Amino acid sequence: MAVLRVTNFVNIGGVAGGSLVQLYHAARTSSSNPRFPTYFARQLLRTQGTKVPTYHPQRRVASQRLHTISSAVAGSDRKTKANIDWDTLGFGLKDVAGTMYVANWTPEHGWDKGSLMPYGPISMMPSAQVLNYGQAIFEGMKAQQSTKGRIVLFRPDKNAERFKNGAHRLSMPAVPEQQFVDAVKAVVAENRDWVPPLGKGSLYLRPLLLGSGPILGLGPAPGYTFTIFGAAVGAYFKGGQLTPIDLIVEERFHRAAPGGMGGTKAAGNYSPVLVTQLEAKKNGYSDVVYLDAKTDTYLEEVSSCNIFCVKGKTIKTPPLSGTILPGVTRRSIIELARMRGYEVEETPVSVHEAVEADELFTTGTAVVVCSVGSLTYRGNRKQYTAPGEPGKVALEMYTALTDIQTEKGADPGNWVVPVL
Repeated sequence: MAVLRVTNFVNIGGVAGGSLVQLYHAARTSSSNPRFPTYFARQLLRTQGTKVPTYHPQRRVASQRLHTISSAVAGSDRKTKANIDWDTLGFGLKDVAGTMYVANWTPEHGWDKGSLMPYGPISMMPSAQVLNYGQAIFEGMKAQQSTKGRIVLFRPDKNAERFKNGAHRLSMPAVPEQQFVDAVKAVVAENRDWVPPLGKGSLYLRPLLLGSGPILGLGPAPGYTFTIFGAAVGAYFKGGQLTPIDLIVEERFHRAAPGGMGGTKAAGNYSPVLVTQLEAKKNGYSDVVYLDAKTDTYLEEVSSCNIFCVKGKTIKTPPLSGTILPGVTRRSIIELARMRGYEVEETPVSVHEAVEADELFTTGTAVVVCSVGSLTYRGNRKQYTAPGEPGKVALEMYTALTDIQTEKGADPGNWVVPVL
């Protein structure tokens, strides 16, 4: 019988296509008498140097809201992540969080409730739609410590809304907005040891929607995977959070075109910018800013963030015409600037107008608010700030935004959502 159990366990897990962690969970969930296969899986995992998680079948997200998840997380079995140097955090996966969320969609049952599991590989066929035709969208979010001793999110409902809109644009089944927010909260609660101390960084969160089902001809995937993982991160740019960046105007390539995908946070929008971004960095620039594809006249977007132009008390930013990503931070800065007495215009900004501006800054979840130190156009460099010093308006907007995000200041829009 023992041999049969091992054989059944291996068949269930699919050794050729699944990870050891998947084998472990398969044994837990599929055997009528799980004691032997669970012991087998634990020993197998330990021989590979993998930390064995404690299984929690109660952590099913959608139907059991966050308080149920949080209660389970608070148990004594929760593992504490050690050896994170909070003072040297960069923006990467060096300190990836230990738990991720995964949910699946099928035509017969729609979205399942999803579950938390150890961070690890997701198994899919080479014929998965996303690997062949790129059906994928993602989000970027942050959880951080607040001055009130809480772990908080910032406007997660807006990310859920954009995620839904992106799914519709790529003919994917939208994740219910409440399930999206609940899943994000659950991932944060489970990974709270990866949330840096106040002022040291954040737990960056990456929700993904993937066309994971196999297909040969071009068409929507027959199955989908919604997953969220996270990592403890610091500043996005190497110089630090408030260090101004140097941009160069890109004239050969365009990020997006009218009627295209520029307004959707689709995975396929990002790798094409690498050819120009890498060249710019090789030449000493932080990033590139793209012009509109129709006239090569107006600023559109930096590789991964929105851009703002300041002249006196007027702040301008390119309009959402389908080629500009509707950033959550962009939207928040527009609202904050108006509250603070600035005239804000969502209007085309020519590169010549940008060169004559008092100040430029960029916004995004990863970069927050980042001052532009200089802009180079056709070999001519416009310097906006003193070396190493952020622009006045950029610093004002950064302070106003982060004061809300960390609960240091008033939150008139109720943008901050506590998790723990």
